[in-house]
Amino acid sequence: MDFATIIGLFVALGAIGGSFALEGGTVDSIFLLAPMTIVIGGTLGATTITTSMRTVLKVPTFLRLAFTNGSRSFAATITAFVALSEKARREGILGLEADLKLIGNPFFRKAIQLVIDGTEITVLREILETEIAYIEERHKQGIIFFQKAGGLSPTMGILGTVLGLIHALSDTSDASRMAGAIAVAFIATLWGVGLANLFLLPVSDKLRMRHEEEIAHLELIMEGVVALQSGENPRNIRTRLLSFIPPAHRGKEV
Repeated sequence: MDFATIIGLFVALGAIGGSFALEGGTVDSIFLLAPMTIVIGGTLGATTITTSMRTVLKVPTFLRLAFTNGSRSFAATITAFVALSEKARREGILGLEADLKLIGNPFFRKAIQLVIDGTEITVLREILETEIAYIEERHKQGIIFFQKAGGLSPTMGILGTVLGLIHALSDTSDASRMAGAIAVAFIATLWGVGLANLFLLPVSDKLRMRHEEEIAHLELIMEGVVALQSGENPRNIRTRLLSFIPPAHRGKEV
Protein backbone atom coordinates (compact mmCIF):
# COMPACT_ATOMS: atom_id res chain seq x y z
CA MET A 1 0.00 0.00 0.00
CA ASP A 2 1.05 3.59 -0.65
CA PHE A 3 0.88 5.09 2.83
CA ALA A 4 1.39 8.63 1.50
CA THR A 5 -1.88 8.42 -0.45
CA ILE A 6 -3.81 6.82 2.41
CA ILE A 7 -2.42 9.07 5.16
CA GLY A 8 -2.91 12.19 3.06
CA LEU A 9 -6.52 11.27 2.35
CA PHE A 10 -7.26 10.58 6.01
CA VAL A 11 -5.56 13.78 7.17
CA ALA A 12 -7.50 15.91 4.68
CA LEU A 13 -10.84 14.27 5.47
CA GLY A 14 -10.10 14.33 9.20
CA ALA A 15 -9.23 18.03 9.19
CA ILE A 16 -12.32 19.03 7.24
CA GLY A 17 -14.69 16.64 9.01
CA GLY A 18 -13.27 17.50 12.41
CA SER A 19 -13.64 21.22 11.83
CA PHE A 20 -17.21 20.71 10.65
CA ALA A 21 -17.99 18.69 13.79
CA LEU A 22 -16.44 21.38 16.00
CA GLU A 23 -18.86 23.86 14.51
CA GLY A 24 -21.75 21.60 15.49
CA GLY A 25 -22.27 19.88 12.14
CA THR A 26 -23.45 16.29 11.86
CA VAL A 27 -22.51 13.55 9.38
CA ASP A 28 -26.08 12.88 8.32
CA SER A 29 -26.42 16.47 7.10
CA ILE A 30 -23.64 15.87 4.53
CA PHE A 31 -24.35 12.35 3.29
CA LEU A 32 -27.55 13.14 1.42
CA LEU A 33 -28.51 10.87 -1.46
CA ALA A 34 -29.72 13.52 -3.91
CA PRO A 35 -26.63 15.78 -4.03
CA MET A 36 -24.30 12.76 -3.94
CA THR A 37 -26.12 11.21 -6.90
CA ILE A 38 -25.99 14.44 -8.92
CA VAL A 39 -22.28 15.00 -8.29
CA ILE A 40 -20.93 11.44 -8.47
CA GLY A 41 -23.26 10.20 -11.21
CA GLY A 42 -23.07 13.41 -13.23
CA THR A 43 -19.26 13.54 -13.02
CA LEU A 44 -18.87 9.90 -14.03
CA GLY A 45 -21.32 10.27 -16.91
CA ALA A 46 -19.84 13.49 -18.25
CA THR A 47 -16.28 12.13 -17.99
CA THR A 48 -17.30 8.94 -19.78
CA ILE A 49 -18.50 11.05 -22.73
CA THR A 50 -14.98 12.45 -23.14
CA THR A 51 -13.28 9.05 -23.35
CA SER A 52 -13.91 5.42 -24.31
CA MET A 53 -15.51 2.54 -22.42
CA ARG A 54 -12.14 0.77 -22.50
CA THR A 55 -10.67 3.56 -20.39
CA VAL A 56 -13.68 3.63 -18.04
CA LEU A 57 -13.36 -0.11 -17.42
CA LYS A 58 -9.72 0.45 -16.43
CA VAL A 59 -10.68 2.85 -13.60
CA PRO A 60 -10.28 0.12 -10.91
CA THR A 61 -6.76 -0.55 -12.26
CA PHE A 62 -5.92 3.16 -12.16
CA LEU A 63 -7.12 3.37 -8.55
CA ARG A 64 -5.06 0.32 -7.60
CA LEU A 65 -1.97 2.02 -9.04
CA ALA A 66 -2.70 5.17 -7.05
CA PHE A 67 -3.10 3.33 -3.75
CA THR A 68 -0.25 0.81 -4.09
CA ASN A 69 3.52 1.21 -4.33
CA GLY A 70 5.30 0.25 -7.53
CA SER A 71 7.50 -2.85 -7.35
CA ARG A 72 10.28 -1.44 -9.56
CA SER A 73 13.72 -0.89 -8.08
CA PHE A 74 16.33 1.21 -9.85
CA ALA A 75 19.10 -0.25 -7.70
CA ALA A 76 18.09 -3.85 -8.47
CA THR A 77 17.96 -3.08 -12.20
CA ILE A 78 21.44 -1.52 -12.14
CA THR A 79 22.78 -4.51 -10.25
CA ALA A 80 21.18 -6.84 -12.81
CA PHE A 81 22.78 -4.97 -15.70
CA VAL A 82 26.22 -5.11 -14.10
CA ALA A 83 25.83 -8.87 -13.59
CA LEU A 84 24.63 -9.36 -17.19
CA SER A 85 27.49 -7.32 -18.61
CA GLU A 86 30.04 -9.31 -16.59
CA LYS A 87 28.53 -12.57 -17.85
CA ALA A 88 28.48 -11.26 -21.43
CA ARG A 89 32.20 -10.48 -21.19
CA ARG A 90 32.90 -14.00 -19.99
CA GLU A 91 30.52 -16.05 -22.14
CA GLY A 92 29.43 -13.71 -24.91
CA ILE A 93 26.02 -12.18 -25.58
CA LEU A 94 24.44 -15.55 -26.35
CA GLY A 95 25.28 -16.64 -22.82
CA LEU A 96 22.55 -14.26 -21.57
CA GLU A 97 19.78 -16.40 -23.05
CA ALA A 98 19.68 -18.55 -19.90
CA ASP A 99 18.94 -15.43 -17.83
CA LEU A 100 15.85 -14.39 -19.81
CA LYS A 101 13.45 -16.48 -17.73
CA LEU A 102 14.78 -14.84 -14.55
CA ILE A 103 13.78 -11.35 -15.73
CA GLY A 104 10.30 -10.47 -14.54
CA ASN A 105 9.92 -7.08 -16.21
CA PRO A 106 8.48 -7.65 -19.75
CA PHE A 107 10.20 -4.56 -21.19
CA PHE A 108 13.55 -5.59 -19.68
CA ARG A 109 13.13 -9.14 -20.98
CA LYS A 110 12.22 -7.94 -24.48
CA ALA A 111 15.22 -5.58 -24.53
CA ILE A 112 17.65 -8.35 -23.56
CA GLN A 113 16.12 -10.64 -26.19
CA LEU A 114 16.76 -7.97 -28.83
CA VAL A 115 20.39 -7.81 -27.70
CA ILE A 116 20.72 -11.60 -27.90
CA ASP A 117 19.21 -11.52 -31.39
CA GLY A 118 22.00 -9.17 -32.45
CA THR A 119 19.85 -6.11 -33.12
CA GLU A 120 21.92 -3.16 -34.33
CA ILE A 121 22.23 -0.41 -31.71
CA THR A 122 20.36 2.28 -33.67
CA VAL A 123 17.49 -0.09 -34.43
CA LEU A 124 17.50 -1.34 -30.84
CA ARG A 125 17.11 2.18 -29.48
CA GLU A 126 14.35 2.98 -32.01
CA ILE A 127 12.37 -0.13 -31.06
CA LEU A 128 12.62 0.58 -27.34
CA GLU A 129 11.79 4.29 -27.76
CA THR A 130 8.67 3.32 -29.72
CA GLU A 131 7.67 0.89 -26.99
CA ILE A 132 8.14 3.59 -24.34
CA ALA A 133 6.08 6.06 -26.38
CA TYR A 134 3.12 3.65 -26.52
CA ILE A 135 3.43 2.96 -22.78
CA GLU A 136 3.29 6.71 -22.17
CA GLU A 137 0.07 6.98 -24.19
CA ARG A 138 -1.55 4.19 -22.15
CA HIS A 139 -0.55 5.85 -18.88
CA LYS A 140 -1.97 9.21 -19.96
CA GLN A 141 -5.44 7.69 -20.28
CA GLY A 142 -5.78 7.32 -16.51
CA ILE A 143 -4.14 10.66 -15.75
CA ILE A 144 -6.43 12.55 -18.14
CA PHE A 145 -9.55 10.65 -16.98
CA PHE A 146 -9.18 11.74 -13.35
CA GLN A 147 -8.03 15.22 -14.39
CA LYS A 148 -11.18 15.72 -16.46
CA ALA A 149 -13.35 14.28 -13.68
CA GLY A 150 -11.73 16.71 -11.25
CA GLY A 151 -12.61 19.59 -13.55
CA LEU A 152 -16.21 18.48 -14.04
CA SER A 153 -17.01 17.63 -10.42
CA PRO A 154 -17.29 21.24 -9.10
CA THR A 155 -19.51 22.13 -12.06
CA MET A 156 -21.81 19.23 -11.20
CA GLY A 157 -21.86 20.51 -7.62
CA ILE A 158 -22.96 23.95 -8.80
CA LEU A 159 -25.58 22.34 -11.02
CA GLY A 160 -26.93 20.40 -8.03
CA THR A 161 -27.00 23.58 -5.94
CA VAL A 162 -28.92 25.46 -8.64
CA LEU A 163 -31.46 22.65 -8.86
CA GLY A 164 -31.78 22.69 -5.07
CA LEU A 165 -32.28 26.47 -5.00
CA ILE A 166 -34.96 26.23 -7.66
CA HIS A 167 -36.78 23.73 -5.48
CA ALA A 168 -36.24 25.80 -2.30
CA LEU A 169 -37.42 29.07 -3.81
CA SER A 170 -40.45 27.54 -5.50
CA ASP A 171 -42.31 27.72 -2.19
CA THR A 172 -41.64 30.76 0.01
CA SER A 173 -44.66 30.35 2.28
CA ASP A 174 -42.62 28.73 5.07
CA ALA A 175 -39.44 30.71 5.76
CA SER A 176 -37.86 28.15 8.11
CA ARG A 177 -38.46 25.31 5.69
CA MET A 178 -37.08 27.38 2.80
CA ALA A 179 -33.91 28.17 4.80
CA GLY A 180 -33.36 24.47 5.47
CA ALA A 181 -33.86 23.64 1.78
CA ILE A 182 -31.32 26.31 0.77
CA ALA A 183 -28.76 24.85 3.21
CA VAL A 184 -29.33 21.38 1.74
CA ALA A 185 -28.90 22.78 -1.77
CA PHE A 186 -25.34 23.88 -0.99
CA ILE A 187 -24.39 20.32 0.01
CA ALA A 188 -24.07 19.54 -3.72
CA THR A 189 -21.41 22.25 -4.08
CA LEU A 190 -19.61 20.82 -1.07
CA TRP A 191 -19.55 17.37 -2.67
CA GLY A 192 -18.46 18.71 -6.05
CA VAL A 193 -15.55 20.78 -4.73
CA GLY A 194 -14.58 18.20 -2.10
CA LEU A 195 -14.60 15.25 -4.51
CA ALA A 196 -12.45 17.16 -7.00
CA ASN A 197 -9.85 18.53 -4.58
CA LEU A 198 -9.66 15.70 -2.06
CA PHE A 199 -9.81 12.71 -4.41
CA LEU A 200 -10.02 13.12 -8.19
CA LEU A 201 -7.25 15.68 -8.80
CA PRO A 202 -4.88 14.14 -6.18
CA VAL A 203 -5.36 10.71 -7.80
CA SER A 204 -4.56 12.24 -11.20
CA ASP A 205 -1.34 13.73 -9.81
CA LYS A 206 -0.43 10.46 -8.11
CA LEU A 207 -0.87 8.59 -11.40
CA ARG A 208 1.33 11.20 -13.09
CA MET A 209 4.02 10.58 -10.48
CA ARG A 210 3.75 6.81 -11.02
CA HIS A 211 4.01 7.43 -14.77
CA GLU A 212 7.17 9.53 -14.42
CA GLU A 213 8.77 6.91 -12.17
CA GLU A 214 8.05 4.08 -14.60
CA ILE A 215 9.20 6.00 -17.67
CA ALA A 216 12.47 6.84 -15.88
CA HIS A 217 12.88 3.14 -15.07
CA LEU A 218 12.23 2.14 -18.69
CA GLU A 219 14.73 4.73 -19.92
CA LEU A 220 17.28 3.31 -17.47
CA ILE A 221 16.68 -0.14 -18.96
CA MET A 222 17.06 1.24 -22.49
CA GLU A 223 20.37 2.94 -21.67
CA GLY A 224 21.60 -0.19 -19.94
CA VAL A 225 20.73 -2.40 -22.90
CA VAL A 226 22.40 -0.04 -25.37
CA ALA A 227 25.53 0.01 -23.21
CA LEU A 228 25.41 -3.78 -22.95
CA GLN A 229 25.08 -4.15 -26.73
CA SER A 230 28.01 -1.74 -27.18
CA GLY A 231 30.18 -4.00 -25.02
CA GLU A 232 30.93 -1.36 -22.43
CA ASN A 233 32.87 -2.19 -19.28
CA PRO A 234 30.57 -3.27 -16.38
CA ARG A 235 31.99 -0.48 -14.24
CA ASN A 236 31.19 2.11 -16.92
CA ILE A 237 27.67 0.73 -17.25
CA ARG A 238 27.15 1.04 -13.52
CA THR A 239 28.45 4.61 -13.53
CA ARG A 240 26.20 5.57 -16.46
CA LEU A 241 23.08 4.07 -14.93
CA LEU A 242 23.70 5.63 -11.52
CA SER A 243 22.81 8.97 -13.12
CA PHE A 244 19.16 7.87 -12.83
CA ILE A 245 19.46 7.86 -9.03
CA PRO A 246 19.76 11.14 -7.05
CA PRO A 247 23.39 11.73 -5.95
CA ALA A 248 22.48 11.69 -2.24
CA HIS A 249 21.04 8.18 -2.60
CA ARG A 250 23.63 6.53 -4.84
CA GLY A 251 25.78 5.20 -2.03
CA LYS A 252 22.74 3.79 -0.22
CA GLU A 253 21.00 2.30 -3.25
CA VAL A 254 23.82 0.45 -4.97
